[in-house]
Amino acid sequence: TVSVLYDKLSEQIIHHIRHDCLRFGQSCSHCEESGQTKALTILESIPEIRSLLATDVQATYEGDPAAQSHDEIIFSYPGIFAIMVHRVAHRIFELGIPMLPRIMSEHAHSVTGIDIHPGATIGKRFVIDHGTGVVIGETTEIGENVRIYQGVTLGAMSLPKNAGEQYRGKKRHPTI
Repeated sequence: TVSVLYDKLSEQIIHHIRHDCLRFGQSCSHCEESGQTKALTILESIPEIRSLLATDVQATYEGDPAAQSHDEIIFSYPGIFAIMVHRVAHRIFELGIPMLPRIMSEHAHSVTGIDIHPGATIGKRFVIDHGTGVVIGETTEIGENVRIYQGVTLGAMSLPKNAGEQYRGKKRHPTI
């Protein structure tokens, strides 16, 4: 049921909010309240995410003559799986939950070979076709009606020494 999903989601979010209270095993009403609020926000986002995913599936179907049905795309196309995980992880990332979206994106990467940072912003009707080796960096911005293929990297090509501190939180990936 929805209440069980909400409870499990809020519990996971609470454990991924990094406050000193959690590190030292102390209770924290702020963490619990924040986790519950963010879980509810994520659940309320499901219709919007589903709608975006429908545009991705439709764009894939329209652009792939080998596709026989929308169900085939949903259940067997790794690009759609990676995009689906990204759209949920991105919403969680936007809420300031630090670890959970990274775990989600790394799981999708291990399953599909497609690496999309949860911070990347992606518009509707996005297609990753034959996506092995695709990398999309954190500050990448992708507009609507974009299709990319295998081996594409949308990331910083090279960074100087100590780039972590110098570029953290700054735009460093392409915009399409």
